[in-house]
Amino acid sequence: MALSTTLSPSQRVKRKAPRGFLKRVFKRQKPHLRLETSCDLLVHLNCLLFIRRLAEESRTEACKNKCGIIKDQHVLAAAKVMLKKSRG
Repeated sequence: MALSTTLSPSQRVKRKAPRGFLKRVFKRQKPHLRLETSCDLLVHLNCLLFIRRLAEESRTEACKNKCGIIKDQHVLAAAKVMLKKSRG
């Protein structure tokens, strides 16, 4: 097997949410907030849903331009549309 295809156990992809990292970021940014125990999981889920929606919008933007590859301009255009929709 090639050296690049073998992974050591420490390099494997983690399947769990980075709860400690999220809690540290919350405490650093807003130390006065009192958050529920599962709040970090909800924030992680929200980020994953945003990234998925951004990928779908970017793909449709690339299809509109008849381009087979999603480029940075497609992602930026999709982000503008998504932020306008979520603004309310």
